[in-house]
Amino acid sequence: MTMLNRSSPSADPGVALTKEEAVLLDRLVLDKPAAHEPQKTLDAYLIKIARLGGYLARASDPPPGNMVMWRGLSRLTDIKLGAMLALDGLVGN
Repeated sequence: MTMLNRSSPSADPGVALTKEEAVLLDRLVLDKPAAHEPQKTLDAYLIKIARLGGYLARASDPPPGNMVMWRGLSRLTDIKLGAMLALDGLVGN
């Protein structure tokens, strides 16, 4: 993912994420305030995954590395599993 992002940051996020994952990221990780419409690019979604993994996304920070991406993807997988269970009504019955 990190290499794909470095070669094609403006690519469609569908090349690396499912639609469900993109929706979860949009709801969980708020976009930073900007003067324009939030971007829906691969780069924007991978930064959101990295932020789940502890990346601070400051202006002076280097691009997220493999470790922080791995932590973010692990959290996203757990969140996705929990959302799927909740939608199926398996939690709380």
